[in-house]
Amino acid sequence: MSGAAAPAADAAPLPGRGRALALMALALVLAMSPWFSASAVVMQLRAQWGFGESLAAWITIAVQLGFVAGALASALLGLADRVPAPRLIAAAACAAALANALVLLVESPAQLLLARAVTGACLAAVYPPAMKLMATWFVRGRGLALGVLIGAITVGSALPHLVNALGGARWQGVIVWTTALTLAGAAVVAFGVREGPYPFPRAPFRVGDVAAIVRNRGVVLASLGYLGHMWELYAMWAWFSAFALTAAAVGGDPVRASLLAFAAIAAGLPGCVLAGALADRFGRARTAAAAMAVSGACCVAAGWAHAGPGWLLVAVALVWGISVIADSAQFSALVTEHGDQRSIGTALTLQLALGFALTVATIWIVPLLAAALGSWRWVFLVLVPGPLLGIAAMLALQRPRHAGPGIGPGADPDAAANGPNMTKT
Repeated sequence: MSGAAAPAADAAPLPGRGRALALMALALVLAMSPWFSASAVVMQLRAQWGFGESLAAWITIAVQLGFVAGALASALLGLADRVPAPRLIAAAACAAALANALVLLVESPAQLLLARAVTGACLAAVYPPAMKLMATWFVRGRGLALGVLIGAITVGSALPHLVNALGGARWQGVIVWTTALTLAGAAVVAFGVREGPYPFPRAPFRVGDVAAIVRNRGVVLASLGYLGHMWELYAMWAWFSAFALTAAAVGGDPVRASLLAFAAIAAGLPGCVLAGALADRFGRARTAAAAMAVSGACCVAAGWAHAGPGWLLVAVALVWGISVIADSAQFSALVTEHGDQRSIGTALTLQLALGFALTVATIWIVPLLAAALGSWRWVFLVLVPGPLLGIAAMLALQRPRHAGPGIGPGADPDAAANGPNMTKT
């Protein structure tokens, strides 16, 4: 119940929450695997249909746009606040598996893009509800728990680059395997995960909920920070391999470029876990701002690394990979702590929808800028405004005008380790 004191029972570890976190992390790695399934075999698809680089970029963008559409529809219907999270996640994962399998039947690039968009729309009912579900298990330690989930998704996102480095497989096999993995993820949630002892209250959807969300200062600032984060994140993930391929130390070797991209993205796992632990101790806004300061510096340093020795390129890649995703979970955690507890699922879904919509711009702009400049060396400078916006939002959030919903009068929402105050059932 919003406004109640955080239960003292959470001071001790709750039985079963470690298991719930491990199963949910496993389920997300499996269920989110279709996200880059077609992108991993884009060269084979290009050879089959003969489309160019522009359409290849749209294979990734279609998933992003589908996710945005699905997230907005979910938010407007209030699904994440009306349907039990395990049931919603399992059903959406099954639908995503079906949409992913449709790639095997498509006969044109247009049909391929439609199948990818539908896949993204289905995944919009997997990712945000999973974050909300895990928050019902963790009051203290929430930043670390959500960091583990984001880290697991990060490793899954890196796997296509490892597949490329190892020689890949026939594209049909990749689609079949990711479809099977998604169904396995749905089964893990359906049979192994339940809501925790600190559930968010369920309420029927009201149009006023969305209006209240956008009037909530804490939620707005957390979302602005997330927008700055997303301006940088997916463009870096999508195009780091192309950037590395033209770097002096890589020498045009696609295997080395793919391995470096895999290492850079996968490095986000320890980054997410470390940032989660630091956020629970020192504050979410402070930790997120620090991560964005490092990643923003890497946007600049990448230009020197591109022409520099191998050790410098590897160092910048790993530090950037760690920092670029480290803050991600904290923006979701901030929303769960500042938002109205009755509409947390809707607020999270709206935040993610806006963030993923923004990624389309930078995924599209970066290669165009590289073509205009005739080089990839300084192209990532276009990402610097994102971290700057995020840092400004986090600094403002550290100076709250008043305590947010669910946080006691006079408390610092970001400094409070206990997170939101929910009733134990």
